[in-house]
Order: sequence, then C-alpha cells, then structure tokens
Amino acid sequence: MTAVADPWAQPLPAGAYDELLRRALPITRAQRRWEPADGRMPALFVSHGAPPTLDDPQWLDDLFRWAQTMPKPRAIVIVSAHWEDAPVAVSSAAAGTPLVYDFGGFHPRYHELQYATPDATDLAARVVGVLGGGRPGAVHRTGRGLDHGAYIPLMAMYPDADVPVLQVSMPSQDPAALLALGERLRELRDEGVLVIGSGFMTHSFAAMRDPRLFGHVDAFDTWAAEMAHAGDVDALMGYLDKAPGARIAHPTADHYVPLLLTMGAAHDPSTTRTVFDRFVFSNHIRSFTVD
Repeated sequence: MTAVADPWAQPLPAGAYDELLRRALPITRAQRRWEPADGRMPALFVSHGAPPTLDDPQWLDDLFRWAQTMPKPRAIVIVSAHWEDAPVAVSSAAAGTPLVYDFGGFHPRYHELQYATPDATDLAARVVGVLGGGRPGAVHRTGRGLDHGAYIPLMAMYPDADVPVLQVSMPSQDPAALLALGERLRELRDEGVLVIGSGFMTHSFAAMRDPRLFGHVDAFDTWAAEMAHAGDVDALMGYLDKAPGARIAHPTADHYVPLLLTMGAAHDPSTTRTVFDRFVFSNHIRSFTVD
C-alpha cells in the first residue's frame, strides 16, 4: 500500500482544527440533543491518533460528520489506551477538567489547546454506581484530567465542548477485562450516554520506520474488520493467536483492547460496521459503530 501524504507537515500546528472550528461551531451548536424517544446511543471504537490528528482535515471531518449522524449525547464515557489504573478509576468530574498533555516532541501549541467540558458530577456518580456495584473499593475517584486519547477525537466530534465527559481507566490490558468493563457500562447507553473505546486499529511504530511491514498491518486490519463485522467477539479476544500480523500491528495491547470495551458495551456485536478507514502514520485508523 502506498502511504498518504504526511499530515504532520503543516505550516501551522493544529491549523486544520482552527478551520474546523470556523466551519463546525454553528453546526454543532444547532445539533439536536438526545431524547429518550431516540432510544439507546451506539457504542463506538475510535482510532484517536496523536495530536497531529488536528492537522489532518479529512480525519477531523470524518470524526465531525460521524458525530452529526447521531443526536448529541447527554454525556460521554470514554476509555482510552493511555490510562491504565486498577481498580477502575474515573477522571475528574469538575467543569473545565484540565487536559493531560501525555506526549512529547511536538510543537508547543499542542500543549496550549484547551477542551473545557461541562461539569460531569452527576455522570460520575452514575458511573461509580454502575461500576462499583455496591462493592467498596471497586472504583476510586481521581483528580486526573482527560488524556489525548479522550480529548483529541472529542475536539473534532463535539468541538464546542458542550457535552459532559468522564474518562474511565482500563483496569488492565487483558481483553477479557475490557470486555467485562464494557458490559458494565452498557446500560448507560439507554440513558443517552455515548460509550467510546479509544485506541488505534493498528499501532505499529515499526511500520512507520519500515514500509516493508505495511502488508502485516494491512492483513491485521482486514482480519479485525471481518471479525468485528461478524460480531465474533471470541476471535477478537484471541487476536494474538488468530490474527495475521498481530504482533507487528500491536506490539503492545493498549491500543487494541479498547475495541473489546466497545464490543462489551454492544447489545448486538454483529451490528458492528466501519464508519471510516484510512492509512495514516503507516497505520490504519479504522473506526466502528455498533448497536
């Protein structure tokens, strides 16, 4: 596969995001909000990308258009590849929760961008109740803010930052643990809460360095799409033994297992469909929606 033009090479860091805001704010402010008559919100798997996602006009537009196909959610619960903590933790619920700039080597502007979401205190109480199940210590609160696996895609999807957001930690990188976490969050979807697993369909730095490995990440992406579209959760759980190119596409599990969170939150995994897929940073950014 031929790599696309390098989206990192931009004259103004996050310039494409500035342009998105100009175009999208009037649209997102007019977006109809979720009502009970709409039924449950979908569960999503989003390939979130690094901060330079904000330099890629097509990626930003894909995410924004996706959000416009749904009612604006009452709230968002997101699990990112970049926060592992056990027992399960929830992020700060305060309005304007600070962002965690958990990256280095980028232009200073990426450390200055803000995404000041509304107060999520009620959402946090609901999530703690769902996850805790009345068991002491099952969930602990933290002053932690939103990391880039959470706020980068949401900056494109809901650029007005007008939806309460709560991030939930991965209890481990075990696929079974993420599947179970998604199952516990599933009921929130009936309340207008959008549940998102945020990872990356393939996450190979080796492929970024060596184009000869593109075939391996292509093969893994094709396999994962086939299994997800079929709702084959067992196959997705056993990806290391079953998927071609698994150890090249995902040398660590952190960016893959949020997909299992999404499948666990699904009512019918066989309804999974690809919303968009491109080859960016020598990897696939395939993203799914599921009922």
